[in-house]
Amino acid sequence: MAAAGGPVGDGLIRRCIRGMALLYLCVKGPRLYRVYRQSGRTAAIRGRGQEEQEEPGVSWESFYQPRALEKHTDSIIAWVSVLWTISYYSSPLAICYMYRKGYLNVSRLFPLGQYGLTFLFLLAGVVCLRGLGRWSNPQYIQFIYILERTKIENNSENKKMLSSYHFDFRSWPVDFQWNENSSKELKSTGPLGGVPLLKPDLQSRGAANSVLQRIQKFPCQITSYAVAHSFGRRMLYPGSVYLLQKALMPMLLQGQARLVEEYNAKRAKLLACDGNEIDTIFVDRRHLGDNKGSKLVICCEGNAGFYEIGCVSTPLEAGYSVLGWNHPGFAGSTGVPFPQNEANAMDVVIQYALYNLGFELQDIIVYAWSIGGFTATWAAMSYPDISALVLDASFDDLVPLALKVMPESWRGLVTRTVRKYLNLNNADQLCRYPGPVLLIRRTKDEIITTTVPEDVSSNRGNDLLMTLLQQRYPKVMDEEGRKVVREWLACSTPEQEASVLSRYGVEDDWCLSVLQSYQSEHTGLFPWSVGEDMSSEGRKQLALYLAQRYLKNFEATHCSPLPASYFHMPWKL
Repeated sequence: MAAAGGPVGDGLIRRCIRGMALLYLCVKGPRLYRVYRQSGRTAAIRGRGQEEQEEPGVSWESFYQPRALEKHTDSIIAWVSVLWTISYYSSPLAICYMYRKGYLNVSRLFPLGQYGLTFLFLLAGVVCLRGLGRWSNPQYIQFIYILERTKIENNSENKKMLSSYHFDFRSWPVDFQWNENSSKELKSTGPLGGVPLLKPDLQSRGAANSVLQRIQKFPCQITSYAVAHSFGRRMLYPGSVYLLQKALMPMLLQGQARLVEEYNAKRAKLLACDGNEIDTIFVDRRHLGDNKGSKLVICCEGNAGFYEIGCVSTPLEAGYSVLGWNHPGFAGSTGVPFPQNEANAMDVVIQYALYNLGFELQDIIVYAWSIGGFTATWAAMSYPDISALVLDASFDDLVPLALKVMPESWRGLVTRTVRKYLNLNNADQLCRYPGPVLLIRRTKDEIITTTVPEDVSSNRGNDLLMTLLQQRYPKVMDEEGRKVVREWLACSTPEQEASVLSRYGVEDDWCLSVLQSYQSEHTGLFPWSVGEDMSSEGRKQLALYLAQRYLKNFEATHCSPLPASYFHMPWKL
């Protein structure tokens, strides 16, 4: 009897241990949002030694269907998370109020501590109940088996099964790391000399850096740091605010599903050199065999944009292969979107495109909308061999736009804070890229104008164009050349633009022949000295001709989606 009962008892113990381990995985497992549409799903390994089984005829619902226990406990945890976030942001005011009321003493705080511990125990119980609800759901059990197996064996087969689920991206295994492939040889030709990080501004030495000066500047430095790391960063990148992401979650889930189900998109997690995890999506069109599909468009979103619902749709509709990514702190990406972290994220995205997806630099187009122009121009500066750069509704410098929305009395603080911690110097970076550039200006832009939306002459995209033309064609863009280009930029309709061109007698064929003749006799490296021996009228014509080629107008507001017909390759001589 004992001999016969031993193996039975051992088997029962093993089953209990496996059941408890599975329950533990369900308790600590990620939230599952969606099971993408697919019939005939391959089941996960149910345990060691068991084989995968096909489930023909099974058609899962598009959205994951949690059972009642999991659904209600998830709602409780979500509300607790929202309330905690609100409490975190309002804590300074709450502390000041409690201090004035005399609540900040041991006798008053001790009961609050007891209530806090009780609340934590209750919250832990809710989490355990949610795990129990998941444990009773076959859909979640299959998902957790696939996830755990992928963590052990991160191969293409397991990752393909895991990609059928949309869940909390923090639990997604890393697909590519910044140091996975050596890129020193590639980067050594770039203007940064192989360093993928932003260079800090050099500080002058001497009297300006004396001990007394440093002591005098210390309060200002503390204030700038506090402003940048509190509301400054959140004002600049509102998409990183948790409450906004929570409100947009249904739209993000729908956008993610559209990319995966309609475009067969591939999601991946990239590890940047600063430890941040970057959420990316890739749509491959190379199998179509056309010229557009062989080009990869890397999309850089705006300050409240996500690839799920952002500018990715424009190159997708135009027929290109597309790689989208979310800023640090946005949706599935971790970290905070300071300029240094943004540059690190863009660096690993490009390396992923080169070494994992198999594209060449000559096949990569960087496309950015609004504040995404910072990472786009950084990429163009650091990888000057990319095919082209397209900037939509972008600006030259953040300082004028920051001063526009802040009180005049804060001018010094705002300027110092932006230059030190939030310096988005798009124009400086753009001038270090020698390739084709297309700037798209919104004629009704209400965000990057410094006066009113109707005043197109105050659009900071104008300054971006002027800086680029002055760097590339300094002889053409003399005082008179700058004046006529500013006159053309002040036009808000095609009729007004045509009138300016007609007044100065711009002949496209003549301008093109002049540029081609210069290019044939010189190396082609910028800056060009074309126009040096030209008359004043000729330089004006050439300045207007170049402005037309580098900038195109789109009659829309800042946040209007860009139609696919406006997305095309920049002018190239």
